[in-house]
Amino acid sequence: MLMSQGRTAKLHYMANGFRVLAQGEHVVCAKSGAPIPLDLLRYWSVARQEPYATAEIATKAMLEE
Repeated sequence: MLMSQGRTAKLHYMANGFRVLAQGEHVVCAKSGAPIPLDLLRYWSVARQEPYATAEIATKAMLEE
């Protein structure tokens, strides 16, 4: 795990979870640009394949569709 320290992970988002495609410790919120540690990642769009930092940001992104 030391190799992935500070790196951005690449994920494939699915309905009930995500698959790690490239190891890292966080992803970047698609709207705010905030880093999201993988263990705190709760919100994402399967259709857009992008993560969101908060429920509010995720809701706003869904309403833009």
